[in-house]
Amino acid sequence: MSKSSIEWTEVTWNPVTGCDKVSKGCKFCYAEVMSKRLQAMGIEKYKDNFKVREHPKTLLEPYSWRKPRIVFVNSMSDLFHKEVTTTYIKDVFKVMNDTPQHTYQVLTKRAERLLELSPELNWTPNIWMGVSVEDSHVLERVEYLKETGAHIKFLSMEPLLGSVDDLNVNGIDWIIVGGESGPKSRPMKIEWVELIHEKCKTVGVPFFFKQWGNWGPDGVRRSKKANGRLFKGKTYDEMP
Repeated sequence: MSKSSIEWTEVTWNPVTGCDKVSKGCKFCYAEVMSKRLQAMGIEKYKDNFKVREHPKTLLEPYSWRKPRIVFVNSMSDLFHKEVTTTYIKDVFKVMNDTPQHTYQVLTKRAERLLELSPELNWTPNIWMGVSVEDSHVLERVEYLKETGAHIKFLSMEPLLGSVDDLNVNGIDWIIVGGESGPKSRPMKIEWVELIHEKCKTVGVPFFFKQWGNWGPDGVRRSKKANGRLFKGKTYDEMP
């Protein structure tokens, strides 16, 4: 467990590490870059760099956390990657089921496998399930998510790389939007964010604006800090 600088969570827990790219949003994966750094630092968990690895010892960690926490699960991987065994996914869920004092935020780009396994998983209310949606080409992930047994269903639209005109937010409980950061980051247009925000307001979906990243709403490139996280002069930290 590590404290997180991610605005919408408190700590990260990584019972799995490693992944590979499946869509445009993966192109400049922060976890891949971080994994290389951790490997160079000699961190045992990352000795195989970004290859998918299960870490059963970490399954004991949540049982020792005394205070309730909001936990981002597998910030350095994807729990529903094809190389993660179904048995291990169930083991991770068992830990989350056993510790209802904590809120677990699980995020995947592999929504088909998520839906396939959903009937076999115990969806206790403390498990929030999300899918990553970077543009209109992956909107099928949203529909797969809606069919799962998760009590709280959310979308992480970060990095947002295109307009999502056909996004249907009915049945979604929370939406996070953010731009990309890093030396090769791609811009996010303000009209893309406006569209999502309007959809959220219409249906009453909590809207969380995480950041502009390295491209501001004016289309100018500058530091992530300088661009900040105000959307139309306001900070949006809405939660389910």
